[in-house]
Amino acid sequence: MGLSNGLRMAALVAATALVVTACADDNGDGADTGEDSAEPLELGYVLPETGDLAFLGPPQIEALGFAMQTINDAGGVLDQELPAVVGRDESDQESVASQSADEVLREGVDALIGAASSAKSLAFVDRVMDAGVVQCSGSNTAPTFTDLENGDFYFRTAPSDVMQGPVLADTIVGDGHSRVALAARADDYGRGLLQATENSLEEAGAEVVNTTTYDPRSTNFDPVVSDLTNGDPDAVVIVSFEEGVQVLQGLIEGGFGPDEIGIYGADGLKEENLGELVSSEDPGVLEGMKGTAPAAPEDEQFQEDLQEYAPDLEGFQFSPQVYDCVITIALAAEAAGSTDPADIQQEMVGVTRDGTECTTFEECKGLLSDGDDIDYNGVSGPLDFTENGEPSQSTIGIYEVDEDGTTADVDEETVTMDEAE
Repeated sequence: MGLSNGLRMAALVAATALVVTACADDNGDGADTGEDSAEPLELGYVLPETGDLAFLGPPQIEALGFAMQTINDAGGVLDQELPAVVGRDESDQESVASQSADEVLREGVDALIGAASSAKSLAFVDRVMDAGVVQCSGSNTAPTFTDLENGDFYFRTAPSDVMQGPVLADTIVGDGHSRVALAARADDYGRGLLQATENSLEEAGAEVVNTTTYDPRSTNFDPVVSDLTNGDPDAVVIVSFEEGVQVLQGLIEGGFGPDEIGIYGADGLKEENLGELVSSEDPGVLEGMKGTAPAAPEDEQFQEDLQEYAPDLEGFQFSPQVYDCVITIALAAEAAGSTDPADIQQEMVGVTRDGTECTTFEECKGLLSDGDDIDYNGVSGPLDFTENGEPSQSTIGIYEVDEDGTTADVDEETVTMDEAE
């Protein structure tokens, strides 16, 4: 995907460092801080540069960098430029993600973006909370985070799978299927989306003939394929990350391809070249497979601007949500008049609702400086955070694999938390 994630991270760090250096050169001794000026807002991230979610790294890391550039172009936060971001690899191991979070926290950041995976965030979220640092993820969807204990400093711009499950179920039933088997990773993401989808399927009148969870580190997925195809289902659902490719291969080899049975996935399988990953010789073997993933209202300008910032970027999954994490944190600091995480945390919910609507950092910052309350509507859509620090509504996209084996968005639904619960 163009430059490696590590090289892009280095470029992002270097670019933000140059911005700070340039400002110092322009002003001799740097920006005029004054006795009452806030310290610069320090951001860090733990996002995937390697591992089974590495394909989600570039869209999220680039969106973070683009948001920082947007903020600095508008004068920074509380008249301070954002300094270089501190970034570490999430990897595909919880122990590595935890170590990365510790390294970022030791750098004294005020807010941490990430992780991409719900399981990785859960591996270190307690450390972030204990450190009194704001955490915001653009792709954590596990329902677990809604009732996170001591989670006052945790926020997410991605919707809970409580909202994705009904859309996935509606898609399956709408395609005429009534006997469904489900398989999911045995982690918070997998179990959460499986449960939400199972409940919604049953509410829609479909019969769930089998459910199974599996160890994603397994090297043999034949038992998963067997569980999925037992009970004579007319559709199967796979809630997975990259390991789902092996499940798909097993289904097809067993005569259960999209021509014979409905096959559905979710956001963890939404790779642009999914067909090629399953079969390099015949990518079209997956034609007709469908799935769902958190999406954002069509915003061609955002995609064009992000592509100009990162010309080698090939995908945009969760980039709007990460961009909104950064902008919301910056606006909360502006509203608080402070970059202290404890003060930022107090304003995170408020800047997304119950004020004058605004859609850019510069516009919202201007309203705040005029003494107005704001309602930031981001590039991922209206956030309207609940008291638990998550979107109260969301757009869920529906994708389909075409004859070339490429995933493409074909429809979307807007869901509110009240409707889903």
